[in-house]
Amino acid sequence: MGLPTGVPCEEVMDSIADGVFTVDLEWNVTFFNRAAENITGIPRAEAVGRKCWEVFHSSLCDGSCALEQCMDEDVRLSGKSIFIIRPDGEKTPISISAAPLRNADGALVGGVETFRDLTEIVRLRRELADRYVFEDIVGKSSALTRLFDIMPQIAASNATVLITGESGTGKELFARALHSLSERASGPFVAVNCGALPETLLESELFGYKAGAFTDAKKDKPGRFRQASGGTIFLDEIAELAPSLQVKLLRVLQEKQYEPLGAVQPEEADVRVLAATNRDLDALVAAEEFRQDLFYRLNVVRLSIPPLRERAEDIPLLAQHIVEKLNRRQGAAVEGLSENALTLLMRHSFPGNVRELENVLEYAFILCKEGFIEAEHLPEYLRREHAQSLSTAATAGAQPPLSAADDVDALMHLGPRTMDEVKRLAARAAVRRNDGKRMAASRELGVTKDTLRKLLQNNSGE
Repeated sequence: MGLPTGVPCEEVMDSIADGVFTVDLEWNVTFFNRAAENITGIPRAEAVGRKCWEVFHSSLCDGSCALEQCMDEDVRLSGKSIFIIRPDGEKTPISISAAPLRNADGALVGGVETFRDLTEIVRLRRELADRYVFEDIVGKSSALTRLFDIMPQIAASNATVLITGESGTGKELFARALHSLSERASGPFVAVNCGALPETLLESELFGYKAGAFTDAKKDKPGRFRQASGGTIFLDEIAELAPSLQVKLLRVLQEKQYEPLGAVQPEEADVRVLAATNRDLDALVAAEEFRQDLFYRLNVVRLSIPPLRERAEDIPLLAQHIVEKLNRRQGAAVEGLSENALTLLMRHSFPGNVRELENVLEYAFILCKEGFIEAEHLPEYLRREHAQSLSTAATAGAQPPLSAADDVDALMHLGPRTMDEVKRLAARAAVRRNDGKRMAASRELGVTKDTLRKLLQNNSGE
């Protein structure tokens, strides 16, 4: 069996780098191109005539078949990531696009699917994730790499550091990194949230108390500064510190001493202080809501952590890092995010920053325990936001980006086509798949750049 009448010849379809196959209404494979053979490890002669699930053994053959959805609902699907099992038992990740297949009269005669081998992409993702991890901080953006470059020098000093950034940017991770890179790394790292306790409790929490200091003080209790002795104390939400405690912290920074409640003698503070805030301390000082002298003591070195929306290129690396962490924690086998799911994340502004991304992926793990996280596994608000942006673009007359499904529809359309028309369509599709890079499209099609240029010029009148 070959291609249905009117479908481009095997020579053209074999020039496409993606696997392509078609099925009839009984799910029998009717066409299988050369790339499909290479990716699946199954010869064309063995694939054609068999049921598609007998050929692929994919992670979608359990009732959520993409081709079935396309044919039943008359829709196109693209960028869905799945696994197939090769004859040697190897599990191969692929990205698929599918569309219904109709004849010249518009009657449904089957379905068409293209698929791309993601093995190398998955390997590179993991390699990049390992390469761009700095003390458990993940990123390759210029904003982060600048911080990575100076952090060892900052850590080597004993200076107080003020870490600023929006809520959820990972300020404590940076504090822990400074501690682990410092000479105090063998000592304790103690974190205190200054906004979580009322003033009276926070004072005893920070500095401790002596027996008899108040009614329920039956015995001495060491504070966090004592617990952090020889190491680092991290004071998060420092802007929430009450004025009376600001004075006492200033003394610690100036004199390296503090007094527990009820004490008659000060105690030495052998501790490095790191502080963090998501508020504008400069503005609070100007408004006399934060002591200027304390601000100067805290602000010896400042690290400003950029929000996630300003380093969107870090999202794929961060997402993969979080997925692997959740896999270990939950005993799951999630490989990563599909193209569609990653697109939704890349288009979101993440007002909650890295913490929001973590929450989004934890939600996805409730619905997805293995394979790839798809768009339908993400929270509803992300999908609704994406749908609204597409609606707005359509209202404004903007054209959405063409996907692999558009290539499928163009190349596999059952209307009559001449060989020249087919070649021009294949050329245009290859350029589109390669983001307009003609040399890459030439290599994919196995033609010279001049030949590709002529095909595109002939196509310009369409």
